[in-house]
Amino acid sequence: MLTSAMLVFGTAISIPGAAAAATVSPAVSKAPTVATHEQAVSVGERQAVLDYWTAERVAALNEPLSGNSPTSGPDGAPWTRSNALAPTVGRLFFTNQGDDSSCTATVVGSANLSTVVTAGHCVFNTDLLGDDGQWATNVMFVPGYSDGRAPYGKFVGRIGVADSTWLQNNAQDPKFDSYDQAFVVLNKNERGRTVQEVVGAAQNVGFDLPGAQLVFQFGYPRGSSDQARAGLPEYTGRRLAYCTGQAREARGSADWPTPKGQWGTACVMGGGSSGGPRIAAFDPLSGLGTVVGVNTWAEYMGGVTRRVCEPDDENCARHLVGPQFTSAITKPLYDRAQRARVGA
Repeated sequence: MLTSAMLVFGTAISIPGAAAAATVSPAVSKAPTVATHEQAVSVGERQAVLDYWTAERVAALNEPLSGNSPTSGPDGAPWTRSNALAPTVGRLFFTNQGDDSSCTATVVGSANLSTVVTAGHCVFNTDLLGDDGQWATNVMFVPGYSDGRAPYGKFVGRIGVADSTWLQNNAQDPKFDSYDQAFVVLNKNERGRTVQEVVGAAQNVGFDLPGAQLVFQFGYPRGSSDQARAGLPEYTGRRLAYCTGQAREARGSADWPTPKGQWGTACVMGGGSSGGPRIAAFDPLSGLGTVVGVNTWAEYMGGVTRRVCEPDDENCARHLVGPQFTSAITKPLYDRAQRARVGA
């Protein structure tokens, strides 16, 4: 559990088991550094991104539907309530390493009314060998995305914001897990309105809050670790899914020495849910709460000892985890993003 002062801002993979668990403290620099990258600023650049994401390109990122019967539980279910949650969470489309992909991002309260939070690897990532790091291109956020529809329009990414340590990341090295978080500053839409003005709400963002609490985690997964749920609409990228439960801290293993501060609850959501929010103090009626972290990877944990376990072990559950937001790593990124100018 984090013990530093608590701060809240805003307006209302799977790892196999090993012999021993291990964690390491994240290497937080004394002088945090923030890296930014212009994604699409001019009118022409913004229009090029919108033109790039044709209906066919978007549909190509959805997995096939199956004939599986609807199945849900605390570890994975479709989000069907009509409140502020769905408009503030959306699907983030981008191109990285020459391939189109999608993650999840969340509108958080900000001075420029144009800031979303997501995972670092959704903004800057390496190839599968951990080399050739690149900023994402063709970045587009669709709040409230559902079955190909964009009920609140489409917002083109203007500036990517990540920790400079993340830019050094190697996909095979867990020591960078604490830095797998980022913000995207969005351009205004074609009518000159910000995303927060259009959706009418934003989630709070909190730093240095306790990890061990009840959380809700949301995402647009393109797969499920539970074969009984594979191919259901909420696990193909088409619809929003969620998990809820008591967050637990990942323990890591001798082969995968996980940094401290990686939290999450039992969850079957797969790829595409990366960057989705881990929300504490969440009110299911209003759909608002405080984003305390993002989904980035998964670990199988079982028993009261929270030991790393194999998927077929009794009482072993897949947990979707990610970095808990801190004033040391997250707040400098948030501050830089929310103060960025978004233009006309």
